[in-house]
Amino acid sequence: MIHPSALAAEAKKLVAEMDLSEKASLMSGSSFWHLQSIERLGLQQIMVSDGPHGLRKQASSADHMGLNASIASTCFPTAVTLASSWNVSLMESVGQAIATECQAEDVSVLLGPGVNIKRNPLCGRNFEYYSEDPFLAGKLAAAFIHGVQKTGIGTSLKHFAANNQEAYRLVVDTLVDKRTLFEIYFPAFEIAIRDAQPWTVMCAYNRLNGVYCSEHKELLSDILRHRWGFKGLVVTDWGAVNDRPMGVAAGLEIEMPSSLGINDDAVVQAVEAGALSHDDLNQAAERVTQLILAAMQNATAMKPDFEVHHALARKAACEGAVLLKNQAEILPIDRSQSLALIGGFAETPRIQGAGSSQVNATQIDTPLDIIRGLVSGTFSYAKGFDPVLAQDDPALIAEAVEIARAADNVVILAGLPAMFEAEGFDRTHLRQPQQLETLIEAVSAVNQNCIVVLSNGSPIAMPWKNNVSAILETYLSGQAGASALGDLIFGDVSPSGKLAETFPLSLDDVPSQENFSNHPKQIIYREGLNVGYRYYATHQKPVLFPFGHGLTYSKFRYGKISCDGNIASGDDTAQLTVQLEIENIGERTAAEVVQLYVRDVEATVYRPDRELKAFAKISLEPGQKHVCRFELDRRAFSFFNIRRDDWELEAGIFEILIGASSEDIRQKCTIDLSGFPATNAPPEHEAPYSLMDDLALARLGLIIREPDGIRPYHVNTPLADIQTHWLGKRIVSAVFDTVGELPETADPVAQKMRSEMLLSMRLRTVQNLSRGAITAKRLDLLICALNGHWFKLLRRLLRRN
Repeated sequence: MIHPSALAAEAKKLVAEMDLSEKASLMSGSSFWHLQSIERLGLQQIMVSDGPHGLRKQASSADHMGLNASIASTCFPTAVTLASSWNVSLMESVGQAIATECQAEDVSVLLGPGVNIKRNPLCGRNFEYYSEDPFLAGKLAAAFIHGVQKTGIGTSLKHFAANNQEAYRLVVDTLVDKRTLFEIYFPAFEIAIRDAQPWTVMCAYNRLNGVYCSEHKELLSDILRHRWGFKGLVVTDWGAVNDRPMGVAAGLEIEMPSSLGINDDAVVQAVEAGALSHDDLNQAAERVTQLILAAMQNATAMKPDFEVHHALARKAACEGAVLLKNQAEILPIDRSQSLALIGGFAETPRIQGAGSSQVNATQIDTPLDIIRGLVSGTFSYAKGFDPVLAQDDPALIAEAVEIARAADNVVILAGLPAMFEAEGFDRTHLRQPQQLETLIEAVSAVNQNCIVVLSNGSPIAMPWKNNVSAILETYLSGQAGASALGDLIFGDVSPSGKLAETFPLSLDDVPSQENFSNHPKQIIYREGLNVGYRYYATHQKPVLFPFGHGLTYSKFRYGKISCDGNIASGDDTAQLTVQLEIENIGERTAAEVVQLYVRDVEATVYRPDRELKAFAKISLEPGQKHVCRFELDRRAFSFFNIRRDDWELEAGIFEILIGASSEDIRQKCTIDLSGFPATNAPPEHEAPYSLMDDLALARLGLIIREPDGIRPYHVNTPLADIQTHWLGKRIVSAVFDTVGELPETADPVAQKMRSEMLLSMRLRTVQNLSRGAITAKRLDLLICALNGHWFKLLRRLLRRN
């Protein structure tokens, strides 16, 4: 299949035949989901569509919130479940399957995967991202991209960069020091780009260190293209444009959705005025043309096998489920014993997250039907809670307790209803709704054989953990999740998932919590490198469940570790080979994820106690052995030296740690790299920290300035900031009226998402989406009125333009 970059020469010739307006027209879409065409040059209109875990192609009314209907497609498990599989070949298979459905529907680019780091467990979109660890996220993303793009469908790696919360995401200024960016928030993007070359990268809504990502030259050109060698184009998140000509100059090619010519005209005017160079515009037009040509040449008529895809979704759900606890090996369940199934998710399973990634599944397996059909003993069911609102209902709990009392085993389907986590807003606490927690407490009090199965997109607190015998985290497991659940709890398949994120004991233990979603204009990443297990291991903080944790129905023996090779030789291609034998010493076929971490024992700069640098998922039959082989290069031992603006391996002693989780280390060995040549004087010593103050950040080159206030209002003021103003109320009301009412079938989750997303829109975005109704002059007049600048408004009215 042809990568767009291979068509550079042909694209250059076509752009040379375009006039200025045609080139500018390529800078934005022609509609909500389509790119611009130039028919006289044979450039067709191509379509892009959402779908990190399945195709979301909207056939008619388009929106970015997942509210309007889309065509039926396979709903695979979401990113949080897929990542918990730690299986790169599975990721590639899922990507390839989704891509065949794209080919069948004439969709040229799939908008995914999402690799933003899970900085805080409350981020409302965590279900759509892979991990708190950049190495794991990058390797999984690269595999997914390979799977999609081998079919001739492009991908869009997102959201670049430091987009780690939903609150104020269109306007917030994310302040992050350079070392933290390069060690935590950039590597997943870098790995995916170097290993897989996605066709496109999607820039984030937010500002990064004062500059909107959509016009951030250091991000889009210096780092993305010059440092990492990205060969594709950059597209905005929907409505993320700030200054369009500045974006083109910075390396942003496509604005989505269409501004209906408003920003195309701005690009033309900037070129004519000399504010934007012809070379920058030509380069951007060539990259868009390359993408269109590749989509046209790679188009293939395909007929997806939805049954095969459903089976793959089932396999993915099995591999991504994490067995957190299995006291007295209560799982797997004996089918012949009586079973009580409890929870509203049994009838209405929560299979995916709410928002722009929401897929219209081709079919949905329901736990009630699947589990009832697998039990040969007595079976009973109680709802326990409403799966949408989860409001307090003692009668439902009483009914559940009654059937639990009489059963040999109880399975409670719990977690988070969509109302409590979705795109567009963040969670406010780690708890489940009170009805679910009370339900678990009450049921476990009358039956000790209580198994809790969780459907949620991010970590939750578990005050009831010690009261139940088993906990199976399935996350959001897709349309075949119920069948996978049956496979797992009855022992047809052994659980093999491992957590790709830490489950903290409480929010007080989360280092980013003090600086998360708490200021509408500015968020400071004071925790620096202390993200996830890096923090908990370094500062020896207890957790509920550690990163990398996951049980199986078998046991594994880790043999001795051996290391061979010399990366201190000065050879850039030199590698260190680490080998370890693993053996299944249990009685069931099962898979283990072997994890390799590196520790710098003698660092003169602050480094986390351990960092994931390799992993392998191995399936073994009882008694079977396998030799795991890992290759480590210099980068695995290096830190980002801000003085050199590059990665540096500091001479000294390192440890290789191999284990079953970040805390369950089974084997280790010491590596002496003291002979490595010094390339720069060691940086001054940095003491271990939890949070950095302004002075510490200044030493790292990050100067903290006062955040913007709400007043005066300006083009980037969100609607939420003006909704109490006498004029602002009318503007907000007009926007809501223009968007229109939701369908009668819309649930309360959709209502909440609609409100949150519309109120987060900037005035500039409202103008871009107004179909020309709000001109630049009208927007200026509105802002003058909002600020009470009446004389300025009068002068502006009297001007002719």
